[in-house]
Amino acid sequence: MAVDYFATRETGLSLAYHGRVLKYSIVVPFHNEEENVTALYDRLKAVMENVMAEGRDTFELVFVDDGSRDRTYRLLEEIAAVDSRVMVIKLRRNFGQTSALAAGFDHAQGEYVIAMDGDLQHDPLEVPLFMAKLEEGYDVVSGWRSERGDNFLLRRIPSALANALMAALSGVPIHDFGTTFKAYRRDIIQSIPLYGEMHRFIPALASWYGASICEVPISNPKRVAGKSHYGISRTFRVVFDLLTIRFLLKYMTRPLHFFGSIGAVGMVSGGAIATWLLLLKLITHGDVHTDHAPLFSLSSVLILGGIQMMGIGLLGELQVRHFHSSDRRAPYAVDRVLRLRSEETLLH
Repeated sequence: MAVDYFATRETGLSLAYHGRVLKYSIVVPFHNEEENVTALYDRLKAVMENVMAEGRDTFELVFVDDGSRDRTYRLLEEIAAVDSRVMVIKLRRNFGQTSALAAGFDHAQGEYVIAMDGDLQHDPLEVPLFMAKLEEGYDVVSGWRSERGDNFLLRRIPSALANALMAALSGVPIHDFGTTFKAYRRDIIQSIPLYGEMHRFIPALASWYGASICEVPISNPKRVAGKSHYGISRTFRVVFDLLTIRFLLKYMTRPLHFFGSIGAVGMVSGGAIATWLLLLKLITHGDVHTDHAPLFSLSSVLILGGIQMMGIGLLGELQVRHFHSSDRRAPYAVDRVLRLRSEETLLH
């Protein structure tokens, strides 16, 4: 077999690979996981080869190195050198989990995309559970850590509260938004813009596109090697993300309805107070500015604030129009993409 590497920064790649149609892409982001890379690859490969032996279509493993400072990328490079089913994407720096997932999703070629963490806290043996639900016709399959083994006070209680709030505000009745272990139809996941830490809200955003969503129970074993990148501060940041997702789901394409409503209330209220003060001045001929200074100031603030909110709403409408009329920028920068290319591929 002739060994040849090729690199690409283009998205929307063909679904054809070695003359066959890719059905599954497993996307795994890594950040300083040198102790887990090889073990995860071995387990994933064994599971997927066993599934293929049952008559399934071919698959690929999309490994994203999110600016690791240890030997993670070197190990991934070694894996890509011997397995043409492995694609390695190296980002220029650490962009964060959401951006790393976005890079993997953009380069995935399978009809279905399954995402999981690279720290072995997601069991590859549970991947077929997600496949089964996808085969039933669901667009999004979310993992549910029904029995968690992490700290009760620092992790489990804050996570339960955050998930309850997310379900209530998003209207998506699933138990676990935080886990990366999820599966998607490729056309659904590639239509969702990802940035910041929005990966946990993918089910909520997908529901806006009319996706059918379900969840499957998964295990949550403790990390065996490496250092966790999660802390309680991450849970507290969810509050701000909740406000963002609520706004996006309800007013993503019509921001003027939100800001304009507030602005209209302010302008009408301020105008009413100003009108009453004007009538009072005309009737009593008193010194309105001195006698009713608080109301005079309140009227001015409400009117000016209302105008500003209306302006923000109009600017938001312009941004929405720009979003739908221009190409989206990726929230990451790719350094290189590696994949082994066999002699069979070169002939095609």
